[in-house]
Amino acid sequence: MVLQRGRELAVSAVAAFASFTASAAGRQPVIQRDDYADCLAGMWLGECIANWTGLRTEGQRQGPPFYTDDDWLTPVFPGGPLIDFVIQDPWGADDDTDIEYVYLHLLASRQPVSGAPLTPYEITAGWQAHINRMIWVSNLQARTLMSRGVPPPACGTGMANHHRLMIDAQLTTELFGALNPSMPFAALQAAAMPIRTTAASYAAHASQLYVVMYSLTSQVPVALSPRDKNIWLVQRARRYLPDTSKAADIADFVLAEYLDNPDPDNWEFTRDRVYDRYQLNDELNGFVYRGWYESGVNLATGLIALLYGEGDYRRTVQIGTLSGWDSDNGTATMGGLLGLLHGSQYVRDAFPGVTLSDRFNIYRTRDNLPDYLPADPAAEDTFTLMAQRTLPIVERAFIEHGGLVSGDGLRWLAPPERVATPALSPYHDEDARSANLAVKRQGGTITVTTGIVSAPPPGRGVAARVFAANGQELDVSGVEPEDYARWYYSTQGRTPSVPPGTTQTIQVTYDREIIAHTLCFTEGDHFASGPAGGWFGSVLCEVQVGAGGEWIAPSGVLSAALDPEVPFQVIEFTLDTPLSITGLRLSGPMGGEPGGEGFITCAELDALSVPLASLPRPAFDSDGSGHLGIDDLVVFQESPIDLNGDGLADAADERLLEHAVRWDEVSLMLPRN
Repeated sequence: MVLQRGRELAVSAVAAFASFTASAAGRQPVIQRDDYADCLAGMWLGECIANWTGLRTEGQRQGPPFYTDDDWLTPVFPGGPLIDFVIQDPWGADDDTDIEYVYLHLLASRQPVSGAPLTPYEITAGWQAHINRMIWVSNLQARTLMSRGVPPPACGTGMANHHRLMIDAQLTTELFGALNPSMPFAALQAAAMPIRTTAASYAAHASQLYVVMYSLTSQVPVALSPRDKNIWLVQRARRYLPDTSKAADIADFVLAEYLDNPDPDNWEFTRDRVYDRYQLNDELNGFVYRGWYESGVNLATGLIALLYGEGDYRRTVQIGTLSGWDSDNGTATMGGLLGLLHGSQYVRDAFPGVTLSDRFNIYRTRDNLPDYLPADPAAEDTFTLMAQRTLPIVERAFIEHGGLVSGDGLRWLAPPERVATPALSPYHDEDARSANLAVKRQGGTITVTTGIVSAPPPGRGVAARVFAANGQELDVSGVEPEDYARWYYSTQGRTPSVPPGTTQTIQVTYDREIIAHTLCFTEGDHFASGPAGGWFGSVLCEVQVGAGGEWIAPSGVLSAALDPEVPFQVIEFTLDTPLSITGLRLSGPMGGEPGGEGFITCAELDALSVPLASLPRPAFDSDGSGHLGIDDLVVFQESPIDLNGDGLADAADERLLEHAVRWDEVSLMLPRN
């Protein structure tokens, strides 16, 4: 569809736009480049207003008595500012916008322009160059770890970052959905590493939900009411989350509460129900409340604001601001979502008589970035310029994922869809390949052997060997984890102690045969003093063939060298040939300081199965010729494929292909290289 600008369109405009509706009309969305630029600017504007308005109440109400509608236009505290909309000129950067701004800068600076996901190296270099102040919680922990040489995704894992279940990634990664309109799979791929920089488990799923919602704004059926558009977004994005995840439970709970509520103005009732389920009686319901800036309750309040706001920008921001807990974050996300969905004029129309600035002051929080407004002493960028820098990235993403660009460059046709499923998550494969998780879920037995009894001091690992093979590091079920499970095993504190250089073996055996393609060793922390240690100097990798069988040293390739200066390394040993094994072990000299104790740490020792086959990517170009034409229709009739993501290969897919073949006949468009 062409993205909607302004408030609900007139009947004639709806009829015109209906020709671009996706699935029901048998075609993929067509997006007007200029309209999408306006929607991107609307996203930033909508996000900033909501961010700064929500900041008035951030952390003020973390439990009863919560704010209600009656508190709007009252002081936050006696003599303090009113709870009201905040308008700035220029708009100041905050952590709800500035990390995404850095990601946009990193992508726009690539030569040539690419829609490919940011690499761990690019993210680390970008954070080190630009993100060095005004960061908190998981963002701060990740940045600290980067200074120790720990890149993503390790800096967002439980073993390294005890804040990984906080809200951070939910407010720093929505942009990747906007960079991949109508391409939720591509959006998830692009957002995977940025999300894992600071989040894991259900906090990562919550972030993925937002990313997919942003991506799907360009696919919402225009005939739906504003209320139903929001419901459609939540329901569609929810399909990408595993049912086991706490984030899925929250999305289902809030949506059900909203739909069952006879009073659409009584959002407070659902907010109070969220408090009861996820905070007051969290343990009774199988959850853990972790603080006012956690992922869970703040995902809930964001969804409450969106659903009860029913497409009204001001009402959505009001509800988010009054909802409690970390009230600026979900509010900013939903303000940005509505701006992206409806365009900048929609946001401006919400404030009649008010001139809303387009200027942005990124230097308030971030450093070493270009100044696009050298003549302006108070701002360095505008939302309009930011949108223009985004368009080439979006276009490349379309091309790289099988979409089409019109001959005049003014329109994009979204690529075919995949069936919406949690299996599309980039994290799914990690979980599915883990022998530790597979054996554990099958009710099998995993035995960890080291031959020693250790007693590490508090904060330096644990003595229980089971922690070296508990599957925690690759578990993406999203089930509420026990916080202690994030700890790593350590051999420190053995009696008698042994010097550095002494060989230590850590062995994992299974009560059944598994197929091993890769041996994966995840370290715990390293320590420079008190005493120093925590690493292997080198390792010998061995596997046990058959139950109680021979141990052999298979040939293979190590992914990286062990580095005593870098903790939490993830080292993979890929076998030249996959083997059926019942155990794996590592042996090597332990690190430490001369004259001190030698010891190693291990967060996980796991065997990974053969990588899952990539899900086939549906393509309009059925015959693989690089051109669209009648031949593709002939091939489709001989071998139909699912192009609209409904799980069927039928006449609807054929109509979609016919539309793709003919959609740009006037300019005789062909896919760009």
